[in-house]
Amino acid sequence: MAKSTPRILDVIGSKYLTPHMCRVTLGGAGLTDFPVDQESAYIKLIFPQGEENRPLMRTYTVSVQRNGEIDVDFALHETEGPASTWARNAQVGEQILIGGPGPKKLINNEADWFLLIGDMTALPAITVNLAQLPADAHGYAVLEITTEADKQLLKKPDNVDIHWVINAHPNAQSSPLLDRVKTLTWLTGRPAVWAACEFHSMRALRHYFKVDRSIPKTHLYISSYWKVDSTEDQHKVVKQKDAENVL
Repeated sequence: MAKSTPRILDVIGSKYLTPHMCRVTLGGAGLTDFPVDQESAYIKLIFPQGEENRPLMRTYTVSVQRNGEIDVDFALHETEGPASTWARNAQVGEQILIGGPGPKKLINNEADWFLLIGDMTALPAITVNLAQLPADAHGYAVLEITTEADKQLLKKPDNVDIHWVINAHPNAQSSPLLDRVKTLTWLTGRPAVWAACEFHSMRALRHYFKVDRSIPKTHLYISSYWKVDSTEDQHKVVKQKDAENVL
């Protein structure tokens, strides 16, 4: 993550985009020197735990950036952590400490076609990725959401098809995202793949793209954003160990 002094931001608005996606708008003097063009970059929300304990930090994507404002979207799970609980209850005038921004993770645009995959935690980043694709791009976006009511109208090239996958109860034994990807017609030419989701689903997708489809590293971004039944801190440890074992 970029080395920067944490900044205090003000809550200047909040709303539900869908039943399981809440948007909090942040602004204030703390954004004065925030870099421009940071949509899809990540920030750390910092929750102090008293002088004797390390603060909790939770990672989120900058969904939209305007002059003096950023929007941060929160996927709401059955079991809520400190960040989603905070987002549900955030009131205008409250303040939050954030770090970052960290690097942007965009799909490789030098490809013949595009495949973007993710659950609701990745939907903010995928929304940015779809919007920045060339107008003549073609391919697919496979998006896992909690309910039908969580579908969003997304800005995208006309020839990128959206496939919504409903999964109210993610688990470690299945990957509805991979199941749907396998039903897609594999297009001609070199694809660029961008995927982010739950840890177990990520590993299933990674194996498919690296082994079954032989997608080179230059055209494959894949990451886990969370792990079922785990805190972010626990997920971070597992994610690091997993990365050490990947060829």
